Amino acid sequence: MIDINILRENPEIILNSLDQRQDKIDLEQIINLDNQKRKLIQQSDDLKNQKNIVSKKLGQADKKPISLIEEMREAGNQIKNLDLKLEKISTKLNYLLSTIPNLVSNNVPYGKNEDENEVIKSVGEIKNFDFAPKPHWELGSELNIIDFERGVSVSGSRFFILKGKGAKLQRALINWMSDFHQKEFDCEELYLPNLVNEKTVFGSGQLPKFGENMYVDSDEKLWLVPTAEVPITGMHQNEVFNIENLPINYVAHTPCYRKEKASAGKDKRGMKRVHQFEKIEIYKFVEPKKSENELIKLINQVTEICVQLKIPYRLKQLCSGDLGFSATETYDIEMWSPGSNEWLEVSSCSNCGDFQARRSNIKFRESPKTKPKFVHTLNGSGLALPRTIISIIENYQQKDGSIAIPEILIPYTGFEEIR
Repeated sequence: MIDINILRENPEIILNSLDQRQDKIDLEQIINLDNQKRKLIQQSDDLKNQKNIVSKKLGQADKKPISLIEEMREAGNQIKNLDLKLEKISTKLNYLLSTIPNLVSNNVPYGKNEDENEVIKSVGEIKNFDFAPKPHWELGSELNIIDFERGVSVSGSRFFILKGKGAKLQRALINWMSDFHQKEFDCEELYLPNLVNEKTVFGSGQLPKFGENMYVDSDEKLWLVPTAEVPITGMHQNEVFNIENLPINYVAHTPCYRKEKASAGKDKRGMKRVHQFEKIEIYKFVEPKKSENELIKLINQVTEICVQLKIPYRLKQLCSGDLGFSATETYDIEMWSPGSNEWLEVSSCSNCGDFQARRSNIKFRESPKTKPKFVHTLNGSGLALPRTIISIIENYQQKDGSIAIPEILIPYTGFEEIR
């Protein structure tokens, strides 16, 4: 949520940010509603004061003048009508405020869309195969570790089934990455609900904008999580941290569920874009003055996984036109996939500033006597599956059709290759 004081005092800041995002919102309508709301509050307060004065006069009078009684009744009716108007305007205003995306950081380059994202660096040498590398959907079917046909039969398009060593490879990755973030970066592991209420979905910034891309039980008003970012944000809503407890670093593995409506027709083959997938999420609650540095640390934490897996990767900074709704600054990490012949996004690392904290009312206190301030939140995939599996399968494929297992994963898989 945007600080409404910025809208009142410097609306041009928000207009400039919207322009950078290639987004259009009627700020004038929102400002007018805010002005109406404040006038109604003032009118209601004036009437309540007037009513209190009349009430005191009635209490002090020996006889109850009919004129004062009528004045009391009239003031009460006016207050009731004003409060009804106020409730209606507040509901509309709050909704419109919730549709304004986060302010774009000054660190973010201007750009219209994903084609203008900037590659910051590429790390690792792309392997030259002495044979034509196959895509993961061919390798998976030939080795009987991925069953696309039965996935579609069970659930429909964009579903798959991992089998045998394919399923074990995924479990090994989940366990290794969870251990990695705990042991190397002191993250506290969480087990989270996969179903969350509407308040929690709103707090992370998924609602109202992305509701159509989420699965929901409309009877219970429970939403399947599109990312662990949602329940982690929600678990501390309406809390105040002590500064000595910051930063708080979490890691969580969850299934993620997405309708992928915006991606209809894209990446239909294989496991690149699916409705259900596993993901390791890293999440940070930090002091505002430290969030930029914490973003750098988060990126280094994620890219180290690529290094450990010995898979080439590149780091891209998202331009303003491709920035996510809740983010003020974002970097993508992409792994090379030779069979698919493309870079696959396996992580997005974002600084959300105080945007999610405002929506969820999460604050910290610098000392016992100071006024609480909003924390900053950061999140990043560490990493997302199945794209990490795709990159492993395609980079570690061998001429005889088998797949070698990255050395770091062998203690977790219990086997050195898939054949």
